[in-house]
Amino acid sequence: MRSVLLVEDDIFDTMTAQKSFAKFNVPHQLHTAFNGEEALDLLLGRNGVEAIRPLPEVILLDLNMPRMNGIEFLTELRSTDQFQDIPVFITTTSSMDVDRLSTEKLGVSGYIVKPLDFETTTDLSDSLSLLEKLLN
Repeated sequence: MRSVLLVEDDIFDTMTAQKSFAKFNVPHQLHTAFNGEEALDLLLGRNGVEAIRPLPEVILLDLNMPRMNGIEFLTELRSTDQFQDIPVFITTTSSMDVDRLSTEKLGVSGYIVKPLDFETTTDLSDSLSLLEKLLN
């Protein structure tokens, strides 16, 4: 079973992601965090939160969140040796080139404009790449 960390502050987007995984029978354990700080707590096992072990195989990351946004989280993630190789897919409502370029420089595996739906997204190649990673 795949371990996935979804960093998303919108409960409806979280439910949409769950439905997409279920529709394609992707066996997974979904861990959720509502901002970058909570995600780091889950990865590092800090602030009284038990660490996700084994580490998630994929992180789905929203950009626009309170407290610690996606870019800040991704910067912190990539600066920590044990997390550098975890594939990260951006899932966001932002289709701004500046956001794409910023995240590409931080080594993301894909950029998916929400909602996360493997059938209707405009970023189909990134969605299919994500689906392939989850199924392998």
